[in-house]
Amino acid sequence: MNTKNFTILHSNDMHGDFTAEMREGGTKIIGGLSLLSGYLNKVRREEENVLYVIAGDMLQGSIIDTEFKGVSTIEIMNYLLPDVATLGNHEFDYGLPHLLFLEKMANFPIVNANLYIKKYHKRLMSPYMILNKAGFDMLFIGIITDSVIDSLQRDEIGSFVTLEAASEEVGKITNAYKNEDIDLTILLTHIGFEGDKELARMLKPEWGVDIIIGGHSHTILERPEEVNGILIVQAGVGTDQIGKLDITVDDDTNSVVDYKWQLIPIDNTIAEKDEELEKYIESFREVVDRKYNTIITRFQRQLTHPSRKIETELGNLFADLIQERANVDVALTGSGSIRGKELGPVVTLGDYISVFPYNDSLTKFTVSGATLMKIFSKFMSNENRDKDGEFYQVNKGVKAVYNKTSDSLESLLINGKEVTPEGIYTLSLQGYHATNCYKYLSVTYEELSSIEQPKIVTTAVRDTLEEFLRNKQNLTNKVEGRLTYIT
Repeated sequence: MNTKNFTILHSNDMHGDFTAEMREGGTKIIGGLSLLSGYLNKVRREEENVLYVIAGDMLQGSIIDTEFKGVSTIEIMNYLLPDVATLGNHEFDYGLPHLLFLEKMANFPIVNANLYIKKYHKRLMSPYMILNKAGFDMLFIGIITDSVIDSLQRDEIGSFVTLEAASEEVGKITNAYKNEDIDLTILLTHIGFEGDKELARMLKPEWGVDIIIGGHSHTILERPEEVNGILIVQAGVGTDQIGKLDITVDDDTNSVVDYKWQLIPIDNTIAEKDEELEKYIESFREVVDRKYNTIITRFQRQLTHPSRKIETELGNLFADLIQERANVDVALTGSGSIRGKELGPVVTLGDYISVFPYNDSLTKFTVSGATLMKIFSKFMSNENRDKDGEFYQVNKGVKAVYNKTSDSLESLLINGKEVTPEGIYTLSLQGYHATNCYKYLSVTYEELSSIEQPKIVTTAVRDTLEEFLRNKQNLTNKVEGRLTYIT
């Protein structure tokens, strides 16, 4: 048996998480790219045959990333120098042309096999990369979540193939390029943990996929999942931890014959800060602090947003502000557009933009009660919450009760009155959600527009809310049962 040991370190959904935090009673510094770099340096020094890979969403989530439109993040990634990375949906947040610019900036390969330019049916990125390490050839293929099409639909310059077709893309690449010299085949995916398991079930054993390293769902694992003989791993979200997969590969059978996987916490007990990288990050932070370190408001207390899939204090606040601006019965506010878990009590401009980074449009619709009930039935459904669907925060005056046992909407009230199917109501949606209304809300744009012509309330909802916050002090909010689940 001709075997070799390898260590694969992997991150996903880093979201511009540059800065370490003090936690656990002020005794431990956790996360941040300087500590992460220190740990990478340590493993690269101490162990042989080390690879570092990233499964998408390097961008978005910090004020530094937003200010520099991802340029700062890619420059820092060049410092970390992953061996290979794949695209996540947030790599498209600054537009496809800007992504292509960032891809040219990267000193590391970015692979994706299933994103095509529509007109020419040509792949946007290099679909695969073969890396040679210690005489062993490793084939990496990139696959992205179908939610990337949500960003591209407005540009109409790209398209995504379905998960089933994505598996066929894997077959195309492996059939064309996997030969007896390929010792290991790894998919870098950004389709969520459930999507990874579904994809693994679709892959033919003859294609020889050994490992799926995934992202998008921010899943914390205790141990790898094994589906259809394929190991599946993921490393949560941010830079507070990193996945470490130690494998033994057999050159004769081109297979993994032994492995050990750990989720390594990144803190100052496991590694020292990379001081050079810290200085580099500080150069970006100084620019941002000068511009954004001004106080725009103060809340009565800190407001939290612990999960996207439940009603939250911060979600209620933003939904209330949007409802006030749009003057609608229902202001659906995307939970995913709130990127932080807490805000306040003192709120700087930088804090606010970090938590609410998307300067999207806001559209007002006039809809029937039947349409409104269909919308709530969709996003509150068991399937939507159990998987990686979109969830929403709602404004004061709305009370929706959903029965998890029967998987149905029990009641929907606005200002204490039951919504009737024949009633007429007003609804606001952010541009992203209006564009993708059928996918996330099970209603077409034509349905939303059938009673009255939609009206753009604001072209920049983040700027609008900033103006509101500057002129409203001592705001507070609480979870009050606007979205309730019963069994």
